[in-house]
Amino acid sequence: MAQTPNDPAGTTHQFQNFANQGQSGKSGPSVGRIVGIVAVVAIVAVLVIALMFASL
Repeated sequence: MAQTPNDPAGTTHQFQNFANQGQSGKSGPSVGRIVGIVAVVAIVAVLVIALMFASL
């Protein structure tokens, strides 16, 4: 029965590359956070405009 060679150094190296890629993607703010902030700012702006028109 043939077995594939198990190279722990190779798999460790591949895992380190994978882990480094994950860290580099997390360095900046996430897209979801930016969209959430924009949505909150838009809602606040709409409420302020609505209150301004209601006081006229």
